[in-house]
Amino acid sequence: MFRVAGINFDHFHMGDLLRNVFEHPDAEIAGIADTQPERMTEASKKFGLSDDRVFTDFAECLEKTQPDLVILCPAAARHAEWLEKVAPFGVHVLMEKPFAASLAEADRMIDAMAATGKQLAINWPLRWVASHVTAHRIVSEGRIGDLQEVHFYDGNRGPLWHGADKIEKEPTAEEKDASWFYKRAEGGGSLLDYVGYGTTLGTWYHGNRKPIEVTCMIDEPAGLEVEEQSVTVARYESGLSTFQTRWGTFTDPWTHQPQPKCGFVLKGTGGTISSYDYEPVIRIQTPAHPEGEELAADPLEPPFANPIQYFLRCIDTDTPVEGPLSTEVARIGQQIVDTAYRSALEKRTLPLMG
Repeated sequence: MFRVAGINFDHFHMGDLLRNVFEHPDAEIAGIADTQPERMTEASKKFGLSDDRVFTDFAECLEKTQPDLVILCPAAARHAEWLEKVAPFGVHVLMEKPFAASLAEADRMIDAMAATGKQLAINWPLRWVASHVTAHRIVSEGRIGDLQEVHFYDGNRGPLWHGADKIEKEPTAEEKDASWFYKRAEGGGSLLDYVGYGTTLGTWYHGNRKPIEVTCMIDEPAGLEVEEQSVTVARYESGLSTFQTRWGTFTDPWTHQPQPKCGFVLKGTGGTISSYDYEPVIRIQTPAHPEGEELAADPLEPPFANPIQYFLRCIDTDTPVEGPLSTEVARIGQQIVDTAYRSALEKRTLPLMG
């Protein structure tokens, strides 16, 4: 039985990941910890955690529960800080997206884990959308020729409009003011929140190829420290790929797809694929079907249906983490994110950083 601890509830995705643990037949929630006890109340009730499994001190939690795996969900700007706190306890770590707020911090995280001999995985929830996994299979099989372009548009109504299990909420102005999502120093903003999905899965689709240069523009909403919209253009040897983020879509894509639709459009030398978030099909154009055809998305089966299943299997079989959850792929995604962020600030095109 794998023992799993959840540390730091800054990001509401902690509830989703703990549910994955709770439903896993060979795993248990050994403990949870956060400096703000009220943030753990919902999880404690949902998963029936006794008081001796709930902590306000992360070190005490790790010392007393002795977990095999730690889930970390801190604010983006504190990923390296929290990884460096937890790594010395000799545990595997699943860090909820993004990788980090900067490439330098991502490299600190890689170095901290390398010293322990344990694995670090970066979870990107869109990796567990069946249509996107199916699109990767079809690209890998060469069914649309050589991939030339990846186009990503994604986001939601805003990070405070929903919580764990996608329970809908309506944020107040006070909640926005208090939330790390809206603070630049904490790694807030739609670009750092969402563009890493596109650049990391885009790197996966591109076969780990890197772009040559990057241009990014962000909006400047009145009264906010951070942007709610960004457009990034990356030039590869094969052509231009685009990655757009948006807080403030008309609807959330897991309820009703907004327009533009959230997801990916992929163009190859011999066809195209559209793969939209949470949809049960993808659409593919090929020379045999230039009018396009819909294909059912491959069902995601255990142990490849969610990040906890997958990572515990990697740990159990001593298999390296691969794809978007790997530090290799996620680091390339972070290079693009860093370059985009700097480009937006300097208002010019930049060569890929790092």
